[in-house]
Amino acid sequence: MQLLEGRIRLIAIGGLSVLTLVLFIWSLKEGLGKNMTLLSLVLPVFFTLGVGIFWFLLPTSPFTRLPVIAFYAIGIYVLCLTSNIYTVGAIRTIALLRAARGVGFVLTLVTSFLIFDAVLSLRTFPWVTSSLVASTSFLLLAQGFWVIPLEISFSKNLFLLAAASSLVLAELSIAIFFWPTSVVVGSLFLTIALYLLLGLGQAKLEGRLFTQTVREYLTLGVLVFLGMFLATRWGG
Repeated sequence: MQLLEGRIRLIAIGGLSVLTLVLFIWSLKEGLGKNMTLLSLVLPVFFTLGVGIFWFLLPTSPFTRLPVIAFYAIGIYVLCLTSNIYTVGAIRTIALLRAARGVGFVLTLVTSFLIFDAVLSLRTFPWVTSSLVASTSFLLLAQGFWVIPLEISFSKNLFLLAAASSLVLAELSIAIFFWPTSVVVGSLFLTIALYLLLGLGQAKLEGRLFTQTVREYLTLGVLVFLGMFLATRWGG
């Protein structure tokens, strides 16, 4: 992709994302079915798309692009392992499931930051930005919530939780549109918001949504908001 230019490079990023989907379906075909296990494919595809677009935004220097290649190689390898654990864990109990959930949580946050950064970099109309944020965050949150129960059958409550959380992120993206802040800070703010919603949602699904848990997450959210407020350059 480094040898391509302009629109052709964007087409190549999309092609690589589709290829990632096909290869992951082939790799996990024994555990996949026409059920909720298909959510295990969301994170690899979005990770490829996010890294590809982030690569597109980087300056043309080997000192910046080589680390991204290494980061993608390690990330996609780890996702192969975690996705395999998810599909197996949906069928029977597996000892590595807790570790896979932790790694998947971190990679979900990294992927969301890359996607949000790409969306905010478009600097387009707020309804377009909010729609992109809502659709991408819904899929990321749906797979993030699914890894807790790992149920094969459709879960209405899970998708309602993901829909409500993605709606909150869409509203925050509209607020950021009118907030005089940089793309990186705005992307980081949305990522922290996704972290709060994903953490609270997983705690609810695990039956651990205690008052202390909610207080800790809300405290972090308030601190991040204050930090963003203080880091903003107000005025002309």
